[in-house]
Amino acid sequence: MLAAIGLSRQVESASESIAARADQAGAEGQKGLKRGVYIANVLKCRPPGNRNPQPDEIAQCEPYLRRQVALVQPKIILAMGRFAVQSLLQTTEPIGRLRGRVHTYEGVPVIVTYHPAYLLRALPDKAKAWQDLCLALEVMGGQDGAERGPIGNRAQPSPGAPPQPPRRRRG
Repeated sequence: MLAAIGLSRQVESASESIAARADQAGAEGQKGLKRGVYIANVLKCRPPGNRNPQPDEIAQCEPYLRRQVALVQPKIILAMGRFAVQSLLQTTEPIGRLRGRVHTYEGVPVIVTYHPAYLLRALPDKAKAWQDLCLALEVMGGQDGAERGPIGNRAQPSPGAPPQPPRRRRG
């Protein structure tokens, strides 16, 4: 699964656009958020028995995905899960090694994160996913020249945003 975030075919000030979307999302909940998000799957149909997709199945669907990205013209892609990440980036590296960096697909910045279903089973990795989302916001902000957060050059949550999960100390 991948999500293309910050969609717009109209020319407008990106910082105004982000602020307007944030206000709208806050006022309308998830309904407002869906306006700027396009969700696409690497595979266009589920493999029999919900098994993992075969490389030839992924290859057959890739032209459709490329066309979707070309039509939607996203500002950023959030690749969620092993198959989305490995298919988009043409790699076999695990997600843990690909996180925290900006990759590209067809000229569009790609941020790698864990699949939501995985996060339901691996609660400690939710904090890492939050860091990935912060990186995605930072990348989007950098596209329009918006200021970045002071800590580690990461975007800071807006005043109405949910608090950042506490960091676990290793000991």
